[in-house]
Amino acid sequence: MAGRDPQMSAVPTPAPAPVPTSAAPAAAPVGPMVFVRLKLRLVAGNLRGSTQRLLGFVFTVLAAIVLASFGFLMMAGLRLTSPDLAVDVVTVLLTFLLVGWAIVPLLAFGLDDTLDPSRLALFPLRTGRLATGMFAASITGVWPAATLIVTLGAVAGLARGVGGALLGVVAVLLHFALCVVLSRLATTALSRVLRSRKGRDVLAVSAIFVVLAAQLPNLLLNGGLSADPQALLRSLASVLRWTPSGLAAHAVAGGGLVALTGIAVLAALVAVIGWLWITALRRALVSTDASTQGAAVRDSGGLSARFLPYGPLAAVVGKELKYARRDPRGRVGWFAAVAVAGIMAFSINDGSSPASVGLAVAPACLGAAMIAIQGCNAFGIDGRSLWMNTVVYGNDRDWRTDLTGRHLAVAVIAVPLLLALSVIAALLAGNLLWAAPAVLAAWGVLGVGLGMGALTSVWLPYTVPERLNAFTGAAPGQGGIAFAASFGALLGTGVLSLPILVPMGMGLTWVCALAVPYGLLLSWAGRRIAARQAFARYPALLEATSAAT
Repeated sequence: MAGRDPQMSAVPTPAPAPVPTSAAPAAAPVGPMVFVRLKLRLVAGNLRGSTQRLLGFVFTVLAAIVLASFGFLMMAGLRLTSPDLAVDVVTVLLTFLLVGWAIVPLLAFGLDDTLDPSRLALFPLRTGRLATGMFAASITGVWPAATLIVTLGAVAGLARGVGGALLGVVAVLLHFALCVVLSRLATTALSRVLRSRKGRDVLAVSAIFVVLAAQLPNLLLNGGLSADPQALLRSLASVLRWTPSGLAAHAVAGGGLVALTGIAVLAALVAVIGWLWITALRRALVSTDASTQGAAVRDSGGLSARFLPYGPLAAVVGKELKYARRDPRGRVGWFAAVAVAGIMAFSINDGSSPASVGLAVAPACLGAAMIAIQGCNAFGIDGRSLWMNTVVYGNDRDWRTDLTGRHLAVAVIAVPLLLALSVIAALLAGNLLWAAPAVLAAWGVLGVGLGMGALTSVWLPYTVPERLNAFTGAAPGQGGIAFAASFGALLGTGVLSLPILVPMGMGLTWVCALAVPYGLLLSWAGRRIAARQAFARYPALLEATSAAT
């Protein structure tokens, strides 16, 4: 001890670590209810502080309740028909639901964050637990609940006895689970493609084929099969007998061994498709994002710079034309308008109606109205960048110039498009000369619709989310506002177009010469009123188009 270093003796001995009196609380496991509560809180948070969003959500809930009630009563009412007919009807309806659940989420990709697995890639969860939570989030909402209520109506319409009803409930729940996992598999497997621009363009074009497929029953009935619709239904149900929907329908109606066999097959399908979904989810979480690839930079000049003097009007026209060329959401509206008008032209010219000029005018005017209502939320596509208008817009005249540029950009595309559509409709109607009144009336309806769209853009503005989806409608909670704006613009366009369309329907074809001046007048009046309103309530307009998405 005498030879010990004195500096060492000055170092204090460290005190022993305190012994914890109680164990630290363990982290709570992340289960499906966490995802359910998260989705509900996101919806509630989005509705807080906005009366318009709250009213839109209430409208959505009421619509879902009405459709669910009507679907349940319709399915339950099948008990009053013959058992074979009831099974055939349920088979076809369940098949439509299954196909709809597989297709509609693809069209909604980018609207719902829970559909894109890349947004959940940083969650410290295993793939199986993440898939369970995403499944729980998928069935949380008014529309999944409405779907389940409608399918449960099949139990009330087909099941016989208590045992059959219990087995039927199990079959219906398995069919609903199959719908959900199939939709998840489709969106997850194609998520990388859907995030790319080419994938979004392909998805936008596919909207035409969806609309055409919806007209297939009408075409079949017009093709001579309407004489015996029950035979058509019976043949269709026989083809779908061994599909998952057919197995579910016969399991509900058959009971006993038939129901147990169908339930076993449905359970196996749910397990297999669920495993494929988890595999696709695991791959999607580690795949590179195709949407981050660079794109070529083009010259900013365009047709507007060649034909319009330099200034705000040319700038707005050039911007809107670039939106129409580059944004898939804009192309969807144009494709839908052309598709619906073309289908109407083919449908009404089937030989059942007497030849008249209305067979050419009606499709052209419908296409013009559908094109015009794309402008019912003119400022929504700008979003938060709308604040930059305050730099140069100092009065209502500047806002009127902005709306004029937007309408001019629409007219650049719509005028020749409606001309071609009118010629096609006239040829289908059997008289090429009818193209002249058809195109004049369509141009007039276009002007009326643009004027109404300017008003709804200011009175009922809403946010267009900056998402990946070409079918983006509105931010969460603003669906009711979007519907009111679109329906209001379409209804107003139809009412204000009656002074032109009614006389033409009565045979006064010469009135079409007044259609274009009438449309230009109402378009000018709509822009003037909307510009004054936009300048007066600019803060509210900016808030409505800049909501969190």
